[in-house]
Amino acid sequence: MDLTHAVLSFAVLGALLTITPGLDTALVLRAAVTMGRGPAFATALGVGAGALTWGAAAAVGVSALLTASHVGYTILRVAGAAYMIYLGLKMIRGAKAGAHQDEPKTQKTFLGTFGRGLLTSLLNPKVGAFYVAVLPQFIPAGESPLLVGVLLALVHDLEGIIWFTAIILGAGALRRHLARRKVRVAVDRGTGAVLVGFGVKLGLSSR
Repeated sequence: MDLTHAVLSFAVLGALLTITPGLDTALVLRAAVTMGRGPAFATALGVGAGALTWGAAAAVGVSALLTASHVGYTILRVAGAAYMIYLGLKMIRGAKAGAHQDEPKTQKTFLGTFGRGLLTSLLNPKVGAFYVAVLPQFIPAGESPLLVGVLLALVHDLEGIIWFTAIILGAGALRRHLARRKVRVAVDRGTGAVLVGFGVKLGLSSR
């Protein structure tokens, strides 16, 4: 398998995984509906930065070391689970109280929403485990594992940004309807429930 074939094959797998509904999609959609395009794009960039960091770490073997270390993995898993549950409960409480209309301005800044996406991605060790399991299969013999690994991570990241852009623009086109109070409350509750669910699942998983 040459480099071109490897990149194209990985791109197909990455695209299928990207469009599969999950935590990242829920976060970006929630930001688009409740805060607008700017915060949604910041959230998407944060998620992408976290995934790219995991991909680069896997390429140099850091993630492999983490997944081999039971203690290291457990610490990161518990921290990630706690953060997701905290964030999910916060959204659910905010929706119940209608607090999304009075959300602190700091959460609507680029750094605030970017940080939310980044932390959610970085504190999910299963992202790193995915790259560790998948990247080696797409690195051609004789090629630099670091350079090819980073290249593949960039391809996956680009696909994610394209997918998130489509979601954000779609939500923007329907924003007049989606911005209604009932819809925004439902989105906050739904996203919060997804976060809590992911957090509980991550917390209870052994690997």
